[in-house]
Order: sequence, then structure tokens, then C-alpha cells
Amino acid sequence: MREACLWWRRLALALAAAVALPAHAIPTFAEVRQDFKPSDTLVLSQEGEVVQRLRTDATVRRGQWVPLADVSPALRAALVLSEDKRFYEHSGVDWRAASAAAWGNLWNQRTRGASTITMQLAGLLDGDWRQGPGGRSVVQKLGQTVAAQVLDRRWRKDQVLEAYLNLVPFRSELVGIDALSRTLFDKAAHGLDDREAAVAAALVRAPNARPALVSQRACGVLRDLQQRPGQPAVRVDCDALDLFVTAALQRRAFDASEGIAPHFARYLLRQQQAVPGAAPVPERVASTLRAPLQRFAVQTLAQHLRELQGRSVEDGAVLVLDNATGAVLAWVGSSGQLSQAGEVDGVQALRQPGSTLKPFLYAQAIAERRLTAASLVDDSPAHIATASGLYIPQNYDRQFKGWVSARTALAASLNVPAVRTLVMVTPDAFHRQLGALGLPLRESGDYFGYSLALGSPEVPLLHLTNAFRTLANGGSRGSVRVWPAQPGAAPVRAIDAGAAFIVGDILADGNARSRTFGTDSVLATRFWSAVKTGTSKDMRDNWAVGWSERYTVGVWVGNASGAAMHDVSGTSGAAPIWAAVMGFLHAREPSHAPAAPKGLVRQAVQFGALQAAQGSAAGAAASLPLEAARQEWFVPGTQQARFAIDLGPTDEPVVARRGAKPSRALPAAAVEAADDPSARILAPVPGTIIALDPDIPPDRQRLQFVASGGRDLRWRIDGREQGRGARWAWPPWPGRHQLELVDAHGKVHDTLQFEVRGAGVLSRK
Repeated sequence: MREACLWWRRLALALAAAVALPAHAIPTFAEVRQDFKPSDTLVLSQEGEVVQRLRTDATVRRGQWVPLADVSPALRAALVLSEDKRFYEHSGVDWRAASAAAWGNLWNQRTRGASTITMQLAGLLDGDWRQGPGGRSVVQKLGQTVAAQVLDRRWRKDQVLEAYLNLVPFRSELVGIDALSRTLFDKAAHGLDDREAAVAAALVRAPNARPALVSQRACGVLRDLQQRPGQPAVRVDCDALDLFVTAALQRRAFDASEGIAPHFARYLLRQQQAVPGAAPVPERVASTLRAPLQRFAVQTLAQHLRELQGRSVEDGAVLVLDNATGAVLAWVGSSGQLSQAGEVDGVQALRQPGSTLKPFLYAQAIAERRLTAASLVDDSPAHIATASGLYIPQNYDRQFKGWVSARTALAASLNVPAVRTLVMVTPDAFHRQLGALGLPLRESGDYFGYSLALGSPEVPLLHLTNAFRTLANGGSRGSVRVWPAQPGAAPVRAIDAGAAFIVGDILADGNARSRTFGTDSVLATRFWSAVKTGTSKDMRDNWAVGWSERYTVGVWVGNASGAAMHDVSGTSGAAPIWAAVMGFLHAREPSHAPAAPKGLVRQAVQFGALQAAQGSAAGAAASLPLEAARQEWFVPGTQQARFAIDLGPTDEPVVARRGAKPSRALPAAAVEAADDPSARILAPVPGTIIALDPDIPPDRQRLQFVASGGRDLRWRIDGREQGRGARWAWPPWPGRHQLELVDAHGKVHDTLQFEVRGAGVLSRK
């Protein structure tokens, strides 16, 4: 045996010169660690916390580099027992084992291989020494031997074992102990027990062996691992181990993506790779996300959607932007497990924005001096001629509120005034304005026509929220950033600064909003904020987008499938999520109202009443001011102190506003009733159909009953008295109803039929 050992050494030394040069090119441990590339990329928050792990290399499955101290002692011991029992004794090559192997080969005896852990690592580091399909050649074996000795001299034993555990292939695409332990055992490497360690060690020797062979080898390793010196042989239940191995080899617990920001992580990596000259995807990527805010947004969205169960709502999205920098602070693309389309990114999906486009329309009209915030706009039936026929816009509730200020029209989200405003601005001009705001509309303004005012195109939440951020920044549009050093274009002026401020002031005005939502709605925050809700056609999308001094928050709820929601209003769908996220952002941070741009004029304004001939029925019905007096903001040159509608000699209303044209404000029935001394119903008109507005809470919706003539009038609905007076606001409920106007003696003066439609309110008995 001694002679064979000496012979083997002399042969190895004789051929060592042929392979010495490449063997001495072995990298250092630090270089190997630096060059290690996991198959996953870790996306980090601003705080340095991992918010998402995303697989980016489909060719191999590598986890993170695991320090030897984080590998379970059981695995370290099992690997040495299985692969290299004298690992801590030899100098990279186990000459005793090599001599035994050579002697066994000489006499055709089957012996254990002589390749040490250090020699195997040399093969993993340099492809020249790697074993091919037909085994290693003599030159390869000698080169591996020399390289192993070089490694042993340059590296410490713990470094050799650590690198080996992270680079060795285990099974199929799995490389390294982190990928193996997370895939087959669903745990980190430090948690592997004796049984799992034995299976891992068995896989090193035969990565793609049949489960039966793996369990057989693992049983032997486990027996050696649990055997104590001087103690009787340990009995191992190999049958149970076989069942465990079979189940483990079928497990795939290492998900391709894991974390709280999957959609954001994919978007971030796509954006980085789109930069010209971008480097390969790094192991770790810094982002602009705030981890605590992201977790809160994820939890809030899921919790609120669970509360909406039974109303056909399963999807949602949340986006939070920093006003000053455009940094994405939170990005929740879906409701996760609550959704049947969890992979669809709701932040980037195209959806109909509904009324959330109205602020940009009014801002354009104010900037072009077509309207002021105090201008009176007619909310009455409109028939607008188009190339394809008449366009007849309706409010959701099919009722009209007469003359209202632009402030009220926007805050109360009235449709007909918005369409009248678009007629002044024109669809093409508004289309260009939306393009300047960064909203990608595929079709032209003429394609959408006047429905553009009501949010008929499709836009993603990402672009819509950034457009609202433009309002927050005084009309200056900037790009969105997802990583700290992301390059971006310089901000551009998209909206007049004064108009943007006025629109923000309107959307922050709780009094202007109270007519629809009340003063204590979920939209009323404890700090300064401006917000707009929106609901698309057929209740398919519900939105709440708004901003505070520092942040812009956008929320969408609906169904990725496009299915309609049920019984979801503007304040019960997206708005509670918006309010919760805003409250989290400003729990310890104040939000102050912005300062007005230079040049804006603030002036006290008063509103007149509809005036008719003294003593007429129309005058009696319209004696109150149209709106309360207040302080109002104006673009320079558009200010005035009084806004009123005066009935002229022909009983047609005339707008007391600079540049306006006469226009009818009252329905024909109201004018005819002016000459009739008996009590008459002015509103609603016979045959009216009222559709409950999904953007308004049901308990806030009212149908205005207006009568002329008579005294001590009373209103009966379906035979029961419901209210009194010439004006009365009735909370509608679905059904066909008979309305009667009676006096104190029960005499019926007028009667009509109307219908209320909508599933949002239960019928009353």
C-alpha cells in the first residue's frame, strides 16, 4: 500500500507542470462571493427592508449566499461524513483515499471515490476541471488535484465548505443550499434537522437519482450522523425516511416571487432595463417604497374589500406619490388572494375614470377665462347637436338642480354642467389638455365627443394619480420615480397655476361638497386635503384620487374581469381606503393649505335669486339666493361681486355674468304655472325617471319637490302624507310612485307619476 501511494504521488508530480499554471489562477474567496449571482433579485425599501423577492434568471434556481454560520450544524456534519471524512485533516487532496482508489481500480475492486470537497469545489470554480459525460481525463484529474492544493493553501477550511455549499448543484435546477432548503424543505438552511441534512448530503452525490436511491443513501448518512463513538449502532427507520424523501422531492415551496410589492417590483426592473446601457439585473435593487406604508396599504385594501363581500367587488389598487419628487411610496397592484386575477396590475390597467376627469376640465375652462369658480352653470336638460345626432347628457339621478356655481357643480360632481363646460372648451381642446397631463388616450377628442367630460376613455391609475399630482404642484407635471437615482425629464407646465390652485380649493371645500356628501363624510379629513371620487358606467370602476400638502393618493376598486359592482357608492368603495391611507400618512405629519399663486384675486361674492314679476308663482318658488355669499378666488380680470339670474320681460332667465348668453333655466311647466293661481307641482315633471347616483351615499340623496301657489301645502306619496311646504326634499326609494299635492283640507290640487330606479337602496314598507 505504501509503495502504491508513493507511485501515485510521483505520477501526479510528474504531470503537475502541465496543469500548474491554470490551477494557480484560482480566484480568492472574496472574488467568488462577489461574483455569486442569485436567480432572484431583492427589491429594497427606503429603509433597506426587503419588500419583494423576484426571480429574474430562468436558467437556474439559486437562492441567496448563505454564510457558513447560518448553515445548520447537522448539514455541515452530514456533508463531511458523506463526501470527505478527513476534510479537516488533509491538504486539499486525500492521498490515502486516492491510493486506495487507485489500488482498487488496479484489481477491479469497487471503492469509494477519492474526490474531496476541495477538489469538487475546484471543479465548480473552473470549468476546465469539471467532469464531463465520460468522466474526467487524466489531465483534468491532475489539474483538479493541483487546484485543490492551491485552494487549501489560500483559503481557510470554513471558506472552502461555505463556498461549496453555495455552489454545489443539488437536484435539477437547484444550485446551492439556500435554493435546496427553501424548495424541498420550505425553510432556511439554518433550520435543517438531521433527517433533512442527510437527504441534502445524499443529493450531492447523486443530484438526479431516483427517490428510492436517494432515500437509501440518505438512510446511511443519517445512520452515520446519529452514531456516537463507542455506542451501539443506531437503528434508522428507512421506510419512514423513504416516504419523507419521496414527498420532499416533489415539493416546490420556493416561490418565484415573494413579498408585499410584486407588481411594483416587476415594473421597477422593467424600467431599469429600459434605460440605455443598463447593467445586468443586480442582486439587490434600491427603491422609493416605504415599507410600513406599503404594508398598511396592502392590509387596508384587503380589509376593506372583505367588508364589501357580497357586493361583487374583489379587486383594487392603491398608489401613493410624493408630490415634490414623484417618488412612488406605495404601489399595491391587486388584492392578492381575494382576487381571481391577482397577477393583473391594477395600477397600470386601463379603466374608465368617470368623474375624476372633471377637475382638469374645469381647470382648463378657468384658465381660458370661460368660467370662474363662482360662475353660474345651468343644470337643466340639454340637447347638444353632434354629427351622429343629439347628445342628451343626464345626471345619475335624472334630476336637475337648476343654476349652480361652478364650485358646486365640480364639488357635487354634476354631469350636465360638466358637459356644458366641455361644449365651451371643445372635446379636441380638452383632449390636448389631458395629453399634456400625461394621460395616454389612444383615440382623438372627436372619437369620445362630449362624453369625454364624464370620463369615457380608459386610463391607468398610475397616470391618473400623477395627473392629480400635477394639480398638487400648481399645474407643473413631473415624471414618476421608482428608484432613488432614476433619471427623469424636467417638470413642464401643464395647467395654469392659478387655475390649478382654484380647482384644488374647490376639491378641498367641505361646504361645497356637503350638498352631495354631507359635512361628515369619509372625504372630510382632519387635515387639509383635496379629493375627487368617480364612478364609471354601469358601476364597473370606483375611484378616489386626491392630495395633501406632501402626498397624492389614488385608489381604484372594481373587478379585473369588468363585471359591475352592486351597492357601492362614491364614499363606500374607494374613498374609505383613500381616507385611511391619507390618515396613516398624516398621523404625525401636518398638512397645510397651499399658498395662492401671485396674481390671484380673492373677493367677496353674492348670489342673487331667480327674479320674476312680483307676486308671480315663479317668483314665489325662487325667492331664495341661489347660493350663500362667500369669499371666492378669481383669475385676474374675471372677478366680480355679484352673480344672479334675472328673468327678463319674456320671462327668460338672463345670466348676470360677463360674456354669458341668455338661456332657459326653468322647465316649460314652471313657466306655464306662473299664470295659474291654483297650486301646481313644478318639479318633478310627470313621467320623471330618477336613477340613484352610485357616486353619492344613498342617505344623502334627495329628490326636490317644488310647488307654486296655495298655502299650507302637503305632499302625499302613494296615498300617505310625507312632507309639507312649497319646497320639500324627499329621500327616494325604488319603485313607481303616485305624487299628490294637497292642501290642509285634503283637496288634491295636482298629481303626477314618477319612477325611482336603483338597487342601492332597499324598498321601504
